[in-house]
Amino acid sequence: MATPPGQESVLAPVAATAVTRQELPYRLRQQSLLGEFGRSALQTRDIGQILQRATELCTQGLETPFAKVLEYMPDEKRLLLRAGVGWAPGTIGQVSLGIDMESPAGYAFHTGQIVISNHLQEETRFRTPKLLSDHGIKRAINVLIARGGEGNLPFGVLEVDSPDSGQFDLADADFLAGFAGLLGIAIERQRADADLEQALEHQAMLTREMSHRVKNSLASVVGLLRLQGRNAQSEEVQNALKDAASRITTIAQVHDHLWRSTRIGFVDIADFAGELCRKLQETVAHKVSCTFGHLMISADKAIPLGLLVNEIVTNSAKHAYPDGSGEIQVSGERRGADLHVEVSDQGIGLPNDFDIDQPRASLGFKVIKSLLAQLDGRIAVASNTPKGVTIQLDVPLEASAD
Repeated sequence: MATPPGQESVLAPVAATAVTRQELPYRLRQQSLLGEFGRSALQTRDIGQILQRATELCTQGLETPFAKVLEYMPDEKRLLLRAGVGWAPGTIGQVSLGIDMESPAGYAFHTGQIVISNHLQEETRFRTPKLLSDHGIKRAINVLIARGGEGNLPFGVLEVDSPDSGQFDLADADFLAGFAGLLGIAIERQRADADLEQALEHQAMLTREMSHRVKNSLASVVGLLRLQGRNAQSEEVQNALKDAASRITTIAQVHDHLWRSTRIGFVDIADFAGELCRKLQETVAHKVSCTFGHLMISADKAIPLGLLVNEIVTNSAKHAYPDGSGEIQVSGERRGADLHVEVSDQGIGLPNDFDIDQPRASLGFKVIKSLLAQLDGRIAVASNTPKGVTIQLDVPLEASAD
């Protein structure tokens, strides 16, 4: 004996499906639509698109012209129509429903139970929301869209509505519950992505702030060294303090680029080297030209590499042109897995008996070798023809450099 209209239990079986519907193709179609939605939900992070696609496929699967996703708005304590199919223009994103237990959607939201109403006009359990009566809706299914995690409020309710007479059954409700489950997973994934992005942005902000402060602190040290250098009585001490200030300035420049970089912990070697050469030209009586290809390298590479270029250019400025001024050329490019750097001049060249590996090599070259060892790099020094010196550096790059 059939249950009287309007008196169905929210979970009890309802009347048989219409005899005009072929059951097996209908259910297979629903399973196919569930699979299609699962695939599409994995291919986008846009939650608005996911919600809208769910309503579109639900109307296809239940052969109805109306469906909607109602999102719970905690501040208003209402369910906002967030996505949908079939509703009048200006409805989506504007109309909201109450969440009291007397509405089908509110009951589903509070209890988590599936609500099937096949005779809304005769319904005694719930009132019919004005939105449904305005669109001539006669029957509806409401299922909860839950979110993972203990203590999380549900996202809202997924509802399918029809203006024609007929019967939704529990298999239809299970189909809709499958969509709600997939929506809950997609929504939770988006929330986790948003939390991760926020955490990364916060980490990036802290990293940039730290680099900015380190750069400012190093700039203060440079100022003190230069002040001491000006007051020193010995020319040797003055030069030593000047060299120390120049090296610290190079480190400060790396940190300056770090806090301004779009990639945490990395600098663009072209921008960094170009600025380094401009700063060096301010301190030496020679033209310093720089040509580097764009390449992101880590700060662990950039700091010793910058110190290397600083040391080589400073040495060239001191020894290459004893009788006047000239040009020092700095260039760099990626060669396979290495960064290849050249510093050259057209000066007087090296002594005939020069050997970088000999203990009597200058302090500058000893510093260069020490820095190169940190980078696991290689160095080659050659006299140019007819004059000058070229120093070549090959430094292995990180796998993530680009």
